[in-house]
Amino acid sequence: MNSTHMLRKIDVIHLGDELLLGLRANTHLQYLGRKFSQYGYTLSSDLVIRDHRDEILAAMAQVWPSTDLLITTGGLGPTVDDITRQAIASFLGLDLEFNEAVEETIRQRFSRMGREMHENNLRQCYQLKGSEIMENPNGTAPGLFLEHDGRYLAMLPGPPRELMPMVENQLLPRLLKRGLIEEQRAFIQIRTCGIGESALEAKLQPLVDAAEGVSVSFCVHSGVVDVRFAWQDAPAMERAKTSAEAAREQLGDDFVGYGDFDMAKSIIAHLSTQGQRLAVAESCTGGMIASALTDIPGASKVFSGGIVAYTNEAKVLALGIPEDFVLQHDAVSAETAVAMATAAAESLSSDYGLSTTGYAGPEGGNEQVPVGTVFIGYHSPYGAWSKRIHVNGDRSLIRQRATVYALDLMRRKLRKYRQEEDAYRAQQG
Repeated sequence: MNSTHMLRKIDVIHLGDELLLGLRANTHLQYLGRKFSQYGYTLSSDLVIRDHRDEILAAMAQVWPSTDLLITTGGLGPTVDDITRQAIASFLGLDLEFNEAVEETIRQRFSRMGREMHENNLRQCYQLKGSEIMENPNGTAPGLFLEHDGRYLAMLPGPPRELMPMVENQLLPRLLKRGLIEEQRAFIQIRTCGIGESALEAKLQPLVDAAEGVSVSFCVHSGVVDVRFAWQDAPAMERAKTSAEAAREQLGDDFVGYGDFDMAKSIIAHLSTQGQRLAVAESCTGGMIASALTDIPGASKVFSGGIVAYTNEAKVLALGIPEDFVLQHDAVSAETAVAMATAAAESLSSDYGLSTTGYAGPEGGNEQVPVGTVFIGYHSPYGAWSKRIHVNGDRSLIRQRATVYALDLMRRKLRKYRQEEDAYRAQQG
């Protein structure tokens, strides 16, 4: 299929009273926006509506006539308010057909869980006539994919843990197979950490000015700044690649990686190749570093464990730091951060230790060490260090960024060791 058949306009309709009541965060827009932007698309519209038949029909009348691909999320479950199939079938003038294979899949799922299947689950077995079933390995509600009136419809369940894998493994492969989107991305993304957005823009401006036909955008989130070098034609693509590579060289340690590079994954990969282990001790981050590490498959090969030592008593009892030491230096200090990292490494038989202690607010802190101050401790076979950072924001933001900066500190240290080892081998060789 040639480019004239490719998608031009993608729209999204989210269904769910719980979204509008604020009972559940709508993470789908961010996810779908980022996912389709990787293929050069910006979503044309995004609607959030209630699980009401009249509102579904009105939204369809607004969006369907001008869309190329409409994605709906939610309303495919077994309860009485899950009416998305019925309402959209009515709007499109299509019958609903019962799929016995879907019924068998749902019954087998309940059997594996040792639970009785209620008959209301059979609502999930109906599909719009002419549609394809998109399998849902993480839930009972399958998705539907339909070509109708020269347009495409993708109906996905609401829970993110179901929707995201289905987009990756069901929806995108169908769009690629039909030639509706291209595999080639329309941009190169680099991830940075340790440099602010304005300073980063100023640093990269000469590269941007020299790259004709290349547009640059910045996205700040969770303590990192992503930079996208986008293009519209083949010559500009080559200039974008050259600019991204030049940026990598210019940024040095502030360059994290290409794409959605994960610092925790980088740490796990490095330690795996060296046969080394890591332990963490956390106070203000409350287990967020350990969570980031254990999100990575295979982390058990290198991650020994973590200790959340939130109070002074926990630092003494769980980590074995002398009480007089904590009182002398204060719980939020460079000395205590190093002691925590070292104690974690020693108590859990690890080569490396990483720790955080700080004031996440809104209470605590003082004139010398105000709220937002966090000390990161780092223990390694080559020595132990600490780093003081200050984060502006609320309690949640301070904890999130402290987690990112702790992982970034270890990433930088490991990178330095690797460079020194490579230089030593080069000299010997």
